[in-house]
Amino acid sequence: MILFFKTTTQSIIATQFNHQPTQEEIDKLCWLYGEATYEGNDKLAGFFVGPRREMVTPWSTNAVEITQNMNLDGILRIEEYYPISSKDAEYDTMLQRMYDGLDQDIFTINHQPDAIKYVENLEEYNEQEGLALSEDEIKYLHQLEKANQRPLTDSEIFGFAQINSEHCRHKIFGGKFVIDGKERPSSLFALIKKTTQENPNSILSAYKDNVAFAQGPMIEQFAPSNPCAPSFFETKEIESVISLKAETHNFPTTVEPFNGAATGTGGEIRDRMAGGVGSWPIAGTACYMTAYPRLQHDEGLATERDWESILPLREWLYQSPEQILIKASNGASDFGNKFGQPLICGSVLTFEHQENGEKYAYDKVIMLAGGVGFGKKRDCLKKAPKTGNKIVVVGGDNYRIGLGGGSVSSVDTGRYSNGIELNAIQRANPEMQKRAYNLVRALVEDKENPVVSIHDHGSAGHLNCLSELVEECGGEIQMEKLPIGDQTLSAKEIIANESQERMGLLIDEQHLDYVQKIAERERAPMYVVGETTGDAHFSFKQEDGTKPFDLDVAQMFGHTPVTIMCDKTVTRTYENVTYSAEALDTYVQRVLQLEAVACKDWLTNKVDRSVTGKVARQQTQGEIQLPLSDCGIVALDYKGEKGIATSMGHAPQAGLADPKAGSVLSVAEALTNLVWAPLSEGLRSVSLSANWMWPCRSQQGEDARLYEAVEALSDFCCALHVNVPTGKDSLSLSQQYPNGEKIIAPGTVIVSAGGEVYDIKKAVSPVLVNDKHSSLYHIDFSFDEQHLGGSAFAQSLDKVGSDVPTIKNAEYFADCFETIQELIRRGWIMAGHDISAGGLITTLLEMTFANTTGGMHINLYDIASDDIIKVLFAENPGVVIQVSDTHEEALKTFLDDEGIGFAKIGYPTPKQRTLTIKKGDFTHEFDIDMLRDKWYTTSYLLDRDQSRNGMAKQRFMNYKKQPLDLHFNNSFRGTFESYGITPNRQAPSGIKAAIIREKGTNGDREMAYALYLAGFDVKDVTMTDLVSGRETLDDIHLIVFCGGFSNSDVLGSAKGWAGAFLYNPKAKEALDKFYARPDTLSLGICNGCQLMIELNLINPEHAQRSHLLHNTSKKFESAFVGLTIPQNESVMLKSLSNSKLGIWVAHGEGHFHLPEPEEHYNIVAKYNYAEYPGNPNGSDYNVAGICSNDGRHLAMMPHPERAIFPWQNAYYPRRRHADEVTPWIEAFVNARQWIARQMEQH
Repeated sequence: MILFFKTTTQSIIATQFNHQPTQEEIDKLCWLYGEATYEGNDKLAGFFVGPRREMVTPWSTNAVEITQNMNLDGILRIEEYYPISSKDAEYDTMLQRMYDGLDQDIFTINHQPDAIKYVENLEEYNEQEGLALSEDEIKYLHQLEKANQRPLTDSEIFGFAQINSEHCRHKIFGGKFVIDGKERPSSLFALIKKTTQENPNSILSAYKDNVAFAQGPMIEQFAPSNPCAPSFFETKEIESVISLKAETHNFPTTVEPFNGAATGTGGEIRDRMAGGVGSWPIAGTACYMTAYPRLQHDEGLATERDWESILPLREWLYQSPEQILIKASNGASDFGNKFGQPLICGSVLTFEHQENGEKYAYDKVIMLAGGVGFGKKRDCLKKAPKTGNKIVVVGGDNYRIGLGGGSVSSVDTGRYSNGIELNAIQRANPEMQKRAYNLVRALVEDKENPVVSIHDHGSAGHLNCLSELVEECGGEIQMEKLPIGDQTLSAKEIIANESQERMGLLIDEQHLDYVQKIAERERAPMYVVGETTGDAHFSFKQEDGTKPFDLDVAQMFGHTPVTIMCDKTVTRTYENVTYSAEALDTYVQRVLQLEAVACKDWLTNKVDRSVTGKVARQQTQGEIQLPLSDCGIVALDYKGEKGIATSMGHAPQAGLADPKAGSVLSVAEALTNLVWAPLSEGLRSVSLSANWMWPCRSQQGEDARLYEAVEALSDFCCALHVNVPTGKDSLSLSQQYPNGEKIIAPGTVIVSAGGEVYDIKKAVSPVLVNDKHSSLYHIDFSFDEQHLGGSAFAQSLDKVGSDVPTIKNAEYFADCFETIQELIRRGWIMAGHDISAGGLITTLLEMTFANTTGGMHINLYDIASDDIIKVLFAENPGVVIQVSDTHEEALKTFLDDEGIGFAKIGYPTPKQRTLTIKKGDFTHEFDIDMLRDKWYTTSYLLDRDQSRNGMAKQRFMNYKKQPLDLHFNNSFRGTFESYGITPNRQAPSGIKAAIIREKGTNGDREMAYALYLAGFDVKDVTMTDLVSGRETLDDIHLIVFCGGFSNSDVLGSAKGWAGAFLYNPKAKEALDKFYARPDTLSLGICNGCQLMIELNLINPEHAQRSHLLHNTSKKFESAFVGLTIPQNESVMLKSLSNSKLGIWVAHGEGHFHLPEPEEHYNIVAKYNYAEYPGNPNGSDYNVAGICSNDGRHLAMMPHPERAIFPWQNAYYPRRRHADEVTPWIEAFVNARQWIARQMEQH
């Protein structure tokens, strides 16, 4: 039966029971649903919008699990429905449907599982199911029918289509290219592999696993000693490996952007989890490319964006480009935020063009999810399976999701019916993936790793994942052991669905019980579903013995003929841009508003850039925190030295005119972005991932262009001595419309770079230092004349142009790169920025934007060209560096000795807020603040679509008025010694703290380390430890409820976590006893703060309870903000009174609703500014943290544990660059000292 509850926001929560619920159960649900009202009727009238009945949402999965953790049994499904005024209301037709009334049938699916089908007509079945099988493949399947003396089943054909799709098997990259009648000597794969064959450098594994691994440094592992039970954290030295990976999820993101991008992000994270026998993802990257979003100004008039009308408006197949940009970035951000992976680097590009009777645009969008990770060298290679190894699946249930995603991704979007294409869309449940990851993390951290092999579930689901696990020896899967979330699934749908958040593992039977214990503690669902057989055969077997899938492994992976690509070279020319120097101001303003050049704050303000506490460089820079960074950097441990840097590059506009130059420029941009990180062995430390998105077979000459592009990238990388050990291709980048029109995306390669960093603290910022005793130097890496083809400038004037720049001398480029690396090593570079989209003028402006004062005086006398437009807007790869005049002579000598050309081009003007540019008789003055607003405008226009209650406008008005204002107390010394602490401590202190985590917690490790550094012995405690009684907290003096997304914030932040305490006797008893003791302290951060408020632990004496509400913007807020610590009586923060400190916020529900007068609260932290975004959530009284009246129990939304080291801070006073710690460590030291005093007294 289904019960209906009305929430305080008038939505309806439908709850399905398998029994008649008691009044006690109804009362629990009313509390859980936020004081909802039980409606008491079997049906409700009116129009509602809610999820499709056949799609159990991840929200429902989490909600049902919350009820189970509250000892509420027998609840099958929970979904939320929203009342609407009429059936004409807008809603997301991809994910929702409209209901005329809600009744007992809203979850009823009149569908029985389809029987196993033996397919008699392969050709007909291929088209009917949208399998994209070629004639050769169908011919091969007919041979299999003869060999097996039976028709193939629907599962076998469907599965074969997925695992042998272009998407999965990359047949074009492995195929033969015949161009202009001549067969090319190498496949595309061979060209890419050549880079690693010639330059293996530190690569340990390439092309054969989910990720590539390179040798890493010796680092410190910080982990609990026993993953099966509550245990204390310990440190030990390990030999590391570094991973680099990038994936695209273009088709799913085009069709359903939020889930498409979310699952793309999740899949790429799982790839890094599945390297070797398990490894750790650490930071993510993202790139979005769409058609023009056609943004409108507030009054409904178009902005100065006439370039957006170069192609007529289309009837978009699924969503508009603007919707895709917002929803896709929301999806990718949401997954990373909830999983706990910071997104530290990214890019966006919009493009359309029409010329020579051809139309180009990213109507089929590009969504790239990438990232870096690390692991133990011990674990970097998979082991050989043995007969009898157990096949294990970890993660979520099977649903009718993502069916056929692999094969549908391999054809033009729009070719198949919406039904088939929708079936190929996934749903995202990041919290489930985090649980699976916690298991993998524990196994990799353990003394011995029991995993034989590991693989993620992606395209083709169980079939692809499990068959690849057992490819060397065969295996049998018992289908009744697979977890089924939808009882209407057929055998085919169970075998091949692409439900996400699942991992496949091979484990030796003797270790199963041990792994199961860890899985249960982490609430990671684990199923032993089969075993390896040793007979090179693979089958799925039902309980009755029937085998819907039963083939030799060799038959599955096919022996279809090699793909042959025949094409002719077609030379296409594009009109060069014409211009007049008199229109310079207009040109600059236009270029600054292109999405590729403009401010990306609309992307960075919603994505967690601090989680893990290991982020040393993310997107935002300077005292007003603008996204200007060239690269991202993460630390490999909390020692704060060794790390990984990552960056990105692409140049599809240039590639349209010259595919070879496009490839070279993409590599060059990735490297000029990465050059600001101090790399362990310079360029030799760098590895690249190349992701190829191309409209193959879409028009004559495209396949030839692809070959040229890949060959050029291979040659350039070989010349640089850089390898490309990983990558991906997506070669159906065109979209077909119902009227027959096909829009082709420009062939694109996105290059991601990664490399080991020897000291994360030495990274160079692009923010100009306002020091008049310094100078700016231009270094051109290209060795080419300046060209405007393929530039943002040309694009803003509706041109592409054939005169594109390139790198004329790879060896010189490498010398330039190594020279910058040496200057960083010497500490001479005060600031530096690359020249790419928008040209030199954009580089110079961006170097000033994050400051509130100061400008530049630039004289381009030494730059060869007399064409001021070319000089300012050409995108020839190069850099601008700022160097103190004390090094001027030594710098010039060094550059001359190295054979590096340079031009001294100017100096900072600390007292003038203008950019003055001179070139011969030409002088022009630019208003920096006015141009910064132009640059920010595009971000504002996009932010309007994602921020509610006028917050986008408020952000636009205030971003420049709220600089970070920091003030440290005079007693602060910034050293470990001044606090009596050391990061090298090994011996226990005897003062015990515990971090408490629930499923979905993701801020536990950085909190544990902050406590450890402050001198605590830190115990790792999960809610399962407390619920089971394994942990009582009796020996603990400080507990910390850590940040994250417990239960994915379903039913309200921390509501489910609170329910686990309130409705589980052992957990409640442990908590009550802890708070009854006079010698204890507690701290709740972010999600933990929400929990403390929900449990009423701070002000139980108040008549009116405090609450934490959604941020006023109704979105996740990520920012580095300023806090004022007022005079207070908190144990942890009293000594910091009157400080102003920088700190990270990362939350969606951080608005303190404090119904009593301000003086009734012990307020310990306030945001420096009352208005948004300085106050990121709209909290009453600008409150960031409150404390109990006795000062012992503290709840705050910002994250001090992510700001204890200067390198974790997005902005830190330059004069304090030698500090080892920030004032935030004092809070944790204060807690330890208070407890030590209590222990002495007792």
